[in-house]
Amino acid sequence: MSAPTRVMLVEDDAGVLAVNQAMIASLPHFTVVATAQGVGEGLELAVLVEPELLLVDVYLPDGTGLELIHALRRRNLSFEAIMITAANDLDTVQQALYQGVMDYLIKPFQQPRLHEALERYRQRQSIKAQPLTQAHLDRLLGVRGQQRPPKGIDPTTLEQIQRLLQSAPRPLSADEVGEGVGVSRVTAWRYLEYLQQSGFVQLELSYGAVGRPVKRYRLQRGR
Repeated sequence: MSAPTRVMLVEDDAGVLAVNQAMIASLPHFTVVATAQGVGEGLELAVLVEPELLLVDVYLPDGTGLELIHALRRRNLSFEAIMITAANDLDTVQQALYQGVMDYLIKPFQQPRLHEALERYRQRQSIKAQPLTQAHLDRLLGVRGQQRPPKGIDPTTLEQIQRLLQSAPRPLSADEVGEGVGVSRVTAWRYLEYLQQSGFVQLELSYGAVGRPVKRYRLQRGR
C-alpha cells in the first residue's frame, strides 16, 4: 500500500483551516503534514516538509497564494496545487491556471467537490508512468463526454456500482456487486464489463483450489 499523499494547507481563517483539515483527515489516502496562515510561514514550512499537494487560499495577510506557489516553483519543489478561495474573478482564475494549479474551488463549496479534486489528483499520480489515451486525458482534464451509456445501462445503477467498488476494501465479484446493489449476477456482470471496457475498472482473476477462476473487479487506481 502506498503512503498517504502529504498535504499542506495555507489558509488565514483559522475556522476554515480547521474545517478543511478535518475534511482531509477523514480521507484514507491523504495526510496533512503542515498548516500555515500566510505566505512567509507557508514558504518556510513547504521548504521544510516538501508537501506533495498544496491547498492554498488566494488572499493571505502577507501576500497571495499565487505568490507562494510561484516562489515554491522557483525553488524547484515538486508539488500539485489546488486553490480554495473566495476569489471568483476571471483574472485570478487565469493566473492560477498559468501557475499550474490543477483545480480551483470557490468558497463556499460542497465537501464532495473537494473529494472530486483530490481524486483527480490521485488519478493524475497513478498514471504518470503510463502512456495516455484520449479517454484518460479527458478524465484528467475534467472533460465529460457527451456519449450516453448504451441501451440497457441505467445511469443510476451504474453510479451505485461505481460507489460500491469505490468503498470496497478489495476487488468484488459480479455476485457480490449484484447483492450489494440489489440486481442479479448477470446484470451486475454486464455493468462491470461495460465499466471495464470504458477503462473505469480493472479485472482480476481469483484462482481457488478447484474450478474456474472467479472474475473480480476493482476501480482503476485514482478513480
